[in-house]
Amino acid sequence: MIFDSHMHTKFSADSKMTADEAIAKAQSLNLGVVFTEHFDYGLELDGKAFAFDAADYMSEYKNFRGEKVRLGVEVGLRKFARAANENFIAQADFDLVIGSIHLVDDLDIYYPEFFAGKDKSTAYKKYFAQMAEEAAVADFDVLGHIDYICRTAPYENPELDYETFAAEIDEVLKIVVERGKVLELNTRRFKNSRAVAGLVPVYRKYRELGGQFVTLGSDAHRVSAVGNFFARALELVRALDLTPVTFRERKLEKNFSV
Repeated sequence: MIFDSHMHTKFSADSKMTADEAIAKAQSLNLGVVFTEHFDYGLELDGKAFAFDAADYMSEYKNFRGEKVRLGVEVGLRKFARAANENFIAQADFDLVIGSIHLVDDLDIYYPEFFAGKDKSTAYKKYFAQMAEEAAVADFDVLGHIDYICRTAPYENPELDYETFAAEIDEVLKIVVERGKVLELNTRRFKNSRAVAGLVPVYRKYRELGGQFVTLGSDAHRVSAVGNFFARALELVRALDLTPVTFRERKLEKNFSV
């Protein structure tokens, strides 16, 4: 079974999806589920912190947990949050820890303020520099959505443009491979063919450097997004000789037919 290993329910500040809704949708697609609620220390949305009570989460969702449903967390990677992340991860027996970059220079890169006064080269190099710095030391299993910055970047071509940023991207990929971590293939932007084309050389280089595995994640915050574009993602996985996996008790599982 293939797992959608990145999604958010009501325990995340930016989602109202219920576990029942997500599981039902995933079952209709013959997918397993990993809930990865947000813990992004110091980040808020409309006054609501991107944080949750780990004990409450585990208690409320314990009856869902099993062969087809796993409980994880997505932590925001930045130097300011390192100790808080480690403390939070230790509070529960998570199946999967995704590490993601959402803030750079303490600015939320989802919003225009981060990009103000920066050309694409400056903004993206800052993003990848922080990603490499945190990937080298943080506690995580999977590096989330390497192309997150592209979602709202205001440039004419917001895509990763591997040739331009090869040195910075390669540094991240080398760290992921050397530390035995896994790269996520996030399908949030797979509706955009240019976005997919921009990812291909990144994941090809990951494979050349010795990376073998990817998790697939829709990054769903609503029911309609669960499992989105997985067929297309699996085509890419096959073409690049990568293997889709998920995690249980923070151990990689790869016994899936593709």
